[in-house]
Amino acid sequence: MHYLKYIIPVLFLLFTLNTAEAQQKKQSELQTKSSLGIRYYNAKDYEKAMPLLKDVYKLTKSTTYFRYYITCLTELDRFTEAEAEIQDEIRKQKTPRPEYYIHWGYVLEAQGKEEEAQQKYEEAINKTLPNRGSYLTVANTFMGWQKFDLARDTYLRGREKLPDQEFNYELARSYLYLRDYTNMMEEYLNLLRQDEKHLSRVQSSLSSAMRLDIDDGLRDQFREQVLLRIQSEPDVIGYNRLFIWFLLQEKQFASALRQSISIDRRTGNEAGQIAQLGDMALRNKQYTEAQKAYEYLMDKGVENSYYAQAFARNLHASYLEFVNETPDDSIKGAELAGQFEEGLGFLNYSPATLNLVREYAHLLTFYLNRTDDALAELEKGLKIPGLKPEEIGILKTEKADIYVYANDPWEAMLIYSQVIEENKKSSLGDEVKLKKAKLGYYMGNFNWAKAQLDVLKASTSKLTANDAMELSMLIGNNLNLDTTALPLTMFAKADLLFFQNRNDEAMTILDGLAETYPYHSLVDDILYRKAKLAMADQDYTLAAEYYEAIITDYSYDLLGDDASFNLAEIYNYHLDQKEKARDLYKRMLTAYPGSVYIEESRAKYRELRQVYPDEELNQKTKEELFMEGVNPDEFQ
Repeated sequence: MHYLKYIIPVLFLLFTLNTAEAQQKKQSELQTKSSLGIRYYNAKDYEKAMPLLKDVYKLTKSTTYFRYYITCLTELDRFTEAEAEIQDEIRKQKTPRPEYYIHWGYVLEAQGKEEEAQQKYEEAINKTLPNRGSYLTVANTFMGWQKFDLARDTYLRGREKLPDQEFNYELARSYLYLRDYTNMMEEYLNLLRQDEKHLSRVQSSLSSAMRLDIDDGLRDQFREQVLLRIQSEPDVIGYNRLFIWFLLQEKQFASALRQSISIDRRTGNEAGQIAQLGDMALRNKQYTEAQKAYEYLMDKGVENSYYAQAFARNLHASYLEFVNETPDDSIKGAELAGQFEEGLGFLNYSPATLNLVREYAHLLTFYLNRTDDALAELEKGLKIPGLKPEEIGILKTEKADIYVYANDPWEAMLIYSQVIEENKKSSLGDEVKLKKAKLGYYMGNFNWAKAQLDVLKASTSKLTANDAMELSMLIGNNLNLDTTALPLTMFAKADLLFFQNRNDEAMTILDGLAETYPYHSLVDDILYRKAKLAMADQDYTLAAEYYEAIITDYSYDLLGDDASFNLAEIYNYHLDQKEKARDLYKRMLTAYPGSVYIEESRAKYRELRQVYPDEELNQKTKEELFMEGVNPDEFQ
């Protein structure tokens, strides 16, 4: 008896361990059969999939696996066996489950017994219990068999039997698959009328639907119905917000801003939305619309909580507009400098305005040739209390860039070295190392520069590593081709002039280099620099010609991906040839899969494909993917 108090706990522990081990083994077996069964099923090897899926169903009682099992039997023309399995499951049920009658109907329909199949489908709907969950289960089963019309009928019967359940969202989904956009939109708008909290859900659903909208039928229907609702039910603000969302998807920033301002004048609560709209327009290089958004917020008065943010963002937008669109207009540059001076006087010098300080200094130096004033501004910025090392480093880096502009490379080299020492563990350190190596390259210290660049090829910043690799290869490929380094020295001099914003002088050197050394390996690099100079001069057609020449004759070389991506950007943003841009972004994905531009190219290809569908993309395949829960954007 004395030992029993030890034996019993040990036996219990052994029993527990054995039970846990058995359960774990069972779970492992289930996962194996499930994974293998689905793999065979997706490969349409129904003979191998069938027994595995049957075992999984017996273990889990999952209706999904039962449907897969019945599909296998049906595809193998084993109709009698399939019907027997369904009837056997129905007999086991105390309360008949309608979804099994849907499976039965599907098997009958596969045999061409249309009338009998319709009877089973109707029986399923009639047997649905009078609660929301039952109607959802039955309708989803119909959806699983792609019986979208019967899913719709189920929801409509549920609406009739359950007056407090509208099934708006579910009905809209079934109408989508039926391509009944009119009724789909009605259901979504009715849902929005009930409560605006459904807005994000409706937006997400419509975004998915519009990806399948090849002929713009849904977009046209959307405009018509939403505008009618806005006119007939002006108190439902959700309609306006939905329309603004649509306009933003279409990049119609001016119209979206007008709508947002209209709502704000009624509610006074749209400042946040208008600020976001301005930022979105700015990211899309729609500077005028961005400025209108910020100026509206500023016009609301200093007491507006978004005033300071709008003031700063408006100044930033003005700077980007000047640099990208009118860089040679010294009068506009001087006006912008005055705005910076006024703006920083109002906003004060603080960590929040560091970017404005840097932009102001850059404007003064590279566009107005006022280096002393620029350095004075940076000194004011550096005196801001509480700056982090990286923030100090950003201002110091701009200061060093100014010394490069002023042809004082040794002072620039000293400051770059200070920033690197103070930012060893941040990405800024690597960025400045690249600038320092470039300065060595400008000065003709090619071997030293290449050594620095080779180290930077391992940078954690992909962009820095890519730039370092390109310049390193440029030096390595061209340094030892001649008895002298004269061609590379001339090219480096042109690069320095380009950095100093002395574009005409840079172009003169490049023209002379191309004429003197017409067969030199620098030819594609010369074309690339000329394209960048043309871009800076806003001669987008000429820039496109240079990039096309690189793609045609040197696509295999280092600059092939850069030229392809930049040409796509020109077509997308400057020459309004969106379909050409789409094709180039798409080409980037296959021709240059390791490019630093790959993620941006993929995102822009998807974006353009929504508006300008790719003819090679098979519509049926997209629908099948959508039904399987796969994002059609991932196709191709």
